[in-house]
Amino acid sequence: MAKVCAICGKGRQVGHNVSHSKRRTKRAWNPNILKTKLGGNRQISVCSRCLKGLTSSRTPRKKAA
Repeated sequence: MAKVCAICGKGRQVGHNVSHSKRRTKRAWNPNILKTKLGGNRQISVCSRCLKGLTSSRTPRKKAA
């Protein structure tokens, strides 16, 4: 599974851990990728920020009277 958001394309970022003595070791930041169903049975990988946008843009449920 690719760790890339299907909507915004956010992926893994790399950098350094920097200790107090300024030694640098490699590290990575992975996005919070979640599998969600879109439409009928189509499943896509989306980051949490895009998922929040998807759920807020959907039509709200009708309240029971």
